[in-house]
Amino acid sequence: MHVAHVSVIPCPQRMRDASWKFARASVPSIEGYLLALTDDIGTTGLGYAHAIPAITTHGEGVRTALELLAPVVTGRGLGEIAAIMSDVDRKLAFQYSAKAAIDMALHDLLARRLGVPISALLGGQVRAELRLSRILSIKPPSEMAANAAALVAGGYRQLKLKLSGDTELDIARVAAVRGAVGPEVVLTLDPNQSYHAKQMMAAFARMERYDIALIEQPVPAHDWAGLSLLARSLPTAIEADESAVTVQDIHRLVADRVVDAVNLKVTKLGGFRHFMEAVHICEAGGVTCRVGAAFGPALMQAMNAQAASTIGALPYACELSEHEQLLDDPCTGLSIANGILTLPGTPGCGVELAA
Repeated sequence: MHVAHVSVIPCPQRMRDASWKFARASVPSIEGYLLALTDDIGTTGLGYAHAIPAITTHGEGVRTALELLAPVVTGRGLGEIAAIMSDVDRKLAFQYSAKAAIDMALHDLLARRLGVPISALLGGQVRAELRLSRILSIKPPSEMAANAAALVAGGYRQLKLKLSGDTELDIARVAAVRGAVGPEVVLTLDPNQSYHAKQMMAAFARMERYDIALIEQPVPAHDWAGLSLLARSLPTAIEADESAVTVQDIHRLVADRVVDAVNLKVTKLGGFRHFMEAVHICEAGGVTCRVGAAFGPALMQAMNAQAASTIGALPYACELSEHEQLLDDPCTGLSIANGILTLPGTPGCGVELAA
C-alpha cells in the first residue's frame, strides 16, 4: 500500500464575474493545479494547490514545487503521512499551498483504501451538515446590495462583504446590503488589511447600527498590536486571517489573546495535520475557529468540509461554496442546497473528477 505514481494536472478556472476583486487585487481567473497520487493497486487520491499571486503564489511556482516534491512522495507507504510531510517540510520552505495538495491527496488516498471519509482519519464527524456563508466582491453599493439579495433568495443566511478601505464608500456598502437583506441575515466584513486600527474604530462607530457580527483582518498582517486594540475596544468579534498563516502564528495569537477568532483553511496552513493542530490550539485557548474561503474547484471545498465537520463549535457559517463563483470545475459530487453543505458518506473527500 504505497504511492506508485504522481501526476500534476493544470486546473485553470475562470471567474463567472471577470471583474471580481478584493482590496488587494482583482481576480479574473485562477491558475491552480490538481495533484493525483495513485497507489500500487490503481486507487487515486486527489489534492489541490491554490495559486493566486496576491494570496499564495503564481501558478508556475506551485507547479515547480509539486514537481520538486514528487520524488519525496513516490514509493512511500500510505501509513506514514506524518513522516512524508516532515520530509516535505525539510525539502522545501514555505509553499504551503503545494504542501497542502500533497497532504490532501495522501489523506484522500488512504481514506479511499480504507473505505472511510477523510473526516474519520481526523477524529470523526461532529456534524454531517455545514451552514455556509457567501462572499460579496467589492462593487458599488447598489450592485453589492442586489448581489446580496440574490444570494439570500438562494438560501444563504450569512454574507461576507469585501471592503476597500474607503471609509465613506464602505459604510455605504454595508448600509445598502443590510437594507437589501433585512435584519435576520448575519453580516461579516473583510477589509483584507485595508484599514489601520483607529480608522477601523471610527468606521465601525458608524457601521455598528447595521449589526456586524465579525470583522476579518481589518489591519495589515504584521499589525498584531492593531488587531489586539480592535479586539479589546470593539463589541464585535475581530478575526485574524492573513496574520494566521502558520500554526506558530496561531499559537501566539491564541496565547496572547490577540483576536477573538481565527480563520482556518487547509490550503493556507499546508494541509490537514496543521489545520487540526490549529483547531486544537484555538479550542484549548477559547478562541473561535472559523473555516474560511479559498478559491478553487469543488475538490478544495470538499477537503475543507471534511476538516470542518470534525470541529466541535462552529458559531459562524463556513465559507465553502465559493467554487460556485468559478467556471471550468473539473470536479463533481459536492452537495449544496439552501445554504447548507451536506457531507457525503462516501470514501475519501467525496468528490470525483468529472468523466
